[in-house]
Amino acid sequence: MSKPSARKPRSSFSSRKKRKHDSIKAPIKKSARKNTSTRRSQVKSRAGQRSTSFLKRYGRPLLVLAVLVLLIWLVYLDAIIRNQFEGKRWALPATVYARPLELYVGKKLSVQQLLREIKLSAYRPVLKARSVGTFSLHGNTFEVVTREFKYGDSFEDSRRLRLRIGHGKIVAVEALASGKSLDIVRLEPAVIGRIYPAHHEDRLLVRLKDVPAILVKGLIALEDRAFYQHHGLDPRAMARALWADVRAGRLVQGGSTLTQQLVKNFFLSNRRSLGRKANEAGMALLLEWHYSKAEILEAYLNEVYLGQDGKRAIHGFGLASHYYFDRPLAKLRLHEIATLIALVRGPSYY
Repeated sequence: MSKPSARKPRSSFSSRKKRKHDSIKAPIKKSARKNTSTRRSQVKSRAGQRSTSFLKRYGRPLLVLAVLVLLIWLVYLDAIIRNQFEGKRWALPATVYARPLELYVGKKLSVQQLLREIKLSAYRPVLKARSVGTFSLHGNTFEVVTREFKYGDSFEDSRRLRLRIGHGKIVAVEALASGKSLDIVRLEPAVIGRIYPAHHEDRLLVRLKDVPAILVKGLIALEDRAFYQHHGLDPRAMARALWADVRAGRLVQGGSTLTQQLVKNFFLSNRRSLGRKANEAGMALLLEWHYSKAEILEAYLNEVYLGQDGKRAIHGFGLASHYYFDRPLAKLRLHEIATLIALVRGPSYY
């Protein structure tokens, strides 16, 4: 028997042994993977059970606590609104006037003296006096359109006057329209000074019924078209502003309602923070809850900042009308009303 034939059975036995060994090892690996997977699922199950147990145990108390904190916050904001918005809302400056200038025939007054008095009362020189608070001077003849003024003993409407000076005294006082001679007229007194509160805000309060309808409509159209529909917040306007800001990559559009603007100006500061925005939203809702649209709109018309005169801050449309155009709101022309509305977006732009 040759040697090669003797080695063949040994090779067969070796291969069978190897296959047997492999067949034994394979199930062991599979079992290990299965055990690892089982352990992971058990860990996840225990974690899920702990999470569910935590929610069952603490979920309701946490919800009650959150509601309680929200109620306390709203009560706090409500107290601020009630204390500041009811009653006297603004500390107005005390105005100190000089004596009113009485004009009548025979009063000793030179052209230069009368010119100085008129300028002290903040009248503007023009070629032809047509508007309230203006005057013209031709030779020794003045034409003046006086302002309405409430004196201690009476109220006087605006008048168009002609005054003639001769030999150092008044020789004629006439109504410009009719030429009729007048016995005596008064020029409203010059303002000597004002005693301001600490914040240096000045305003001339107006009632909503005295504000031109075109001004109210224009303001709402520009600043808050949904003013009469929303309850303090306008989600559509906020989403629209957010989308515009995202597209531009910067703040380009505001989504605040007139109510939110009033809250920011009247109750809060201009500091930008999430806390201030949250307070602004909460107070806007509460303000709409307690007060009518007319009350909110009237407060806005008197509160809004519209310019600066040195240290004096010009607030409200009533004072802005006199400051920029020397006339009350009711006597403004359309383009002047449009200018005041535009100032709301930023007085410094103009």
